[in-house]
Amino acid sequence: MAKRLFDITFALFGLLVSSPLFVVIVCWIGLERDGPVIFRQWRVGRYGEPFELFKFRTMVQEEPGENDVGVTMSGHPRIKRISGRFLRKTKLDELPQLVNVLRGEMSFVGPRPEIERYVRHYSVEDRQQVLSVRPGITDMAAIRFSREEAMMAGQENAEQFYVESILPAKIALYREYVRKNSFLYDFALILLTVLVLLLPPLRRRLTYTPNAADQL
Repeated sequence: MAKRLFDITFALFGLLVSSPLFVVIVCWIGLERDGPVIFRQWRVGRYGEPFELFKFRTMVQEEPGENDVGVTMSGHPRIKRISGRFLRKTKLDELPQLVNVLRGEMSFVGPRPEIERYVRHYSVEDRQQVLSVRPGITDMAAIRFSREEAMMAGQENAEQFYVESILPAKIALYREYVRKNSFLYDFALILLTVLVLLLPPLRRRLTYTPNAADQL
């Protein structure tokens, strides 16, 4: 109950404070005239319930019939050259998820919500544990994999690399979050997220590498 109250209070505060920035970003994307300002994608939420996750659009729309994968590597040709790269690098494309938080579909902190095609790779135990809490805007996996797109750059099969190399490590971090779940742990992760965004050396230090999986 305390966590939900925190989410509602700070989601409202965040929307109020960032409203001028919302207007600027909406106008910027709108002037590019290459698709809706808001990108919507179905994700798997708490207890396996699907919900529409909101982001600012950073990629041009798919062509009809185009079969895109659920992951994006750095340098993807559909990422918009100026606005897309900037919004993704600064994580400002995630701002509309404050609406998801307000609606109760997400929390500020929790396992990042995956699309259904990747949740199918969860074991029964993974589903029971990871999906027992609301997904979040940030968590340790989001911090450790903040350079995920760069990690996948150059991979012959980005989706296979994601499923085989990145997703298992993320699931382990999701489960760790559920085990440690507390208000103080959430506050620490929020603070760490802010520091990682402001301090590139710290971001590089915390970036996940296979031979450093047990650093944190």
